[in-house]
Amino acid sequence: MDYQDYHEPVLATETTSLLVSRPGIYIDGTLGGGGHSLRLLQLLDALDGDSLLVGIDQDIHALQAAAQKLRDFPAMIQLVRGNFGMVKALVEPIVRIGKELPVMGFLLDLGVSSFQIDTPERGFSYLRDGPLDMRMDPEGAVTAADIVNGYDEVSLKRLFLRYGEEPLGGRIARALKSAREAAPITTTGELAEVIRQACPRKDLAIKTLSRIYQALRIEVNDELGVLERALQDGFSILSPGGRLAVISYHSLEDRIVKRFFTARITADWGPKGVALLEPLKPAEAKLVTRKPVEASADEISRNPRSRSARLRVIQKL
Repeated sequence: MDYQDYHEPVLATETTSLLVSRPGIYIDGTLGGGGHSLRLLQLLDALDGDSLLVGIDQDIHALQAAAQKLRDFPAMIQLVRGNFGMVKALVEPIVRIGKELPVMGFLLDLGVSSFQIDTPERGFSYLRDGPLDMRMDPEGAVTAADIVNGYDEVSLKRLFLRYGEEPLGGRIARALKSAREAAPITTTGELAEVIRQACPRKDLAIKTLSRIYQALRIEVNDELGVLERALQDGFSILSPGGRLAVISYHSLEDRIVKRFFTARITADWGPKGVALLEPLKPAEAKLVTRKPVEASADEISRNPRSRSARLRVIQKL
């Protein structure tokens, strides 16, 4: 596995410059091929003081690729296999032996790596025929095939509407139910063909395919539940002055991040009409980015997957 098989990191300069404020422990919760982590290490290495980068990924292939990419910084990295939704449990043992370094940064890049998408055996893409899998952790219990063949029609419709925001969710669910009665749907190509046949307008099929595959991927990996846990736990282990940076790619993720950030930066002044000298609950953070940071036209031309990226950053008070 080579780190060059992984995508160019999105918003790398913006993310790392906004995240790094001083030496300490920095956590890359979505390590991938190590692109963001390399930029972080280069910045941290130039600072006076000890720093440690903890890289988390549930895919052993990603960890191997990142170890190769980050090999010039052996004393500054610790790579951990696990899901970033368990960041607190994964990182706390490291923090306890980390020379009493403060936890100054936590990064989440919520995009699926191009390596995973481009590997047919992983089953993420309708463009490449392979097993209907979609597990980010290859040892995960549930595959997309389990969902497509096991969920009833109502559950499939609900899934496609909720996680795919797909207007044809009910129509696609009916088509899948009918198709699997003849034979189980086991490959990405079979699934894509059922979806294409169910679309009344073929020019809209690509968008529908993207939404259905997104919905299945989110369900297989519990992506939104994992994100909510990671935001809570990641923020809780930050030291004062530490920053949390999240790159999201679709409205469902960005909505969760924005809601979480708003709650952290908002003080509770109690009911309206009650004059208080100080809030019942003070704000826990301040915004570093007033508006989400988006990729420049130049970056989009080099790396089209950055087109939908939104970066938000807060700092713990």
